[in-house]
Amino acid sequence: MVGQSLPDAIAAFSPALPLAVAYSGGADSTALLLACARKWPGQVSAIHVHHGLQAAADDFQRHCEDFCASLNLPLVVKKVDARHAPGQSPEAAARAARYQAFSDVTIVEYAKVDIKTIAIAQHADDQIETLLIALGRGGGLAGLAAMPAQWQRDGICFQRPLLGVSADCIRAWLASQACGFIEDPTNSDQHFTRNRIRAQLLPALQAVFPHFRDTFARSAAHAAQAQALLAEIAAEDLAKACPDGDNLALQTLALLSRPRQANLVRHWLKTRHKTTPSTAQLEELLDQVAACTTRGHQISLKIGAGFIRREGKVLAWYNP
Repeated sequence: MVGQSLPDAIAAFSPALPLAVAYSGGADSTALLLACARKWPGQVSAIHVHHGLQAAADDFQRHCEDFCASLNLPLVVKKVDARHAPGQSPEAAARAARYQAFSDVTIVEYAKVDIKTIAIAQHADDQIETLLIALGRGGGLAGLAAMPAQWQRDGICFQRPLLGVSADCIRAWLASQACGFIEDPTNSDQHFTRNRIRAQLLPALQAVFPHFRDTFARSAAHAAQAQALLAEIAAEDLAKACPDGDNLALQTLALLSRPRQANLVRHWLKTRHKTTPSTAQLEELLDQVAACTTRGHQISLKIGAGFIRREGKVLAWYNP
């Protein structure tokens, strides 16, 4: 629920313990770490990912070490290479490096204490920014659903307990606790899309739609519910269309409506091959499937990070 106070959000948060908090040293993760440490003394630790992308990164690490020491909290620092590859956004590269670091830390550093949950401090404004970015890119339901409140990865439950709390409420609570935090200079760099949205678009939305955080969050929840239903349908179709557990049967695919074909192909590529087609790639593939009425019709298309080819009665995906 959007419009929560931070204490109310933490009161409603009931993770499996022990709990680790992803801690950058910024306002949001500082508030989350402090509130969780008070609620579950002796059951909370922190993970700091050192991205190495800023000259101040070592200073961020020292701040995090000092803060955790003041609370007598265990802290694990994980250094990563978060530089982006050609064609990859810097934000996506840093995000991928962070989640890989979380997985590495829980497997190696915390193996003896068996961390059950990792809490991420993304909040209501982050959720709105994610939704607006998806709209700007023409995203489908999965994008419009924005960020889930919880999910599983590598055997760990990740949760975002502050999705109902605005950035202003988080900072107001920190001020009431007289608690310091890091101001990341990149947060004011409007070369980044999120920062432009935060600085220019959110104030305009607030002026026109004072309750936009609530209404946008409701729309994202509707999209998430619809996406969950599509995933259920796709899983049922995939069970019928993948008799060998890997390749997609053309005959079964051809029996479906085109929207259902698209839903199945996206699900097949995502779950079996960890890739996502562009809209243009998917449309071209479905055109080829519709035209595939003879044994001699060949299909060979670039899809996502690999290729799809026809092999007799099935579609096979190859990672070059």
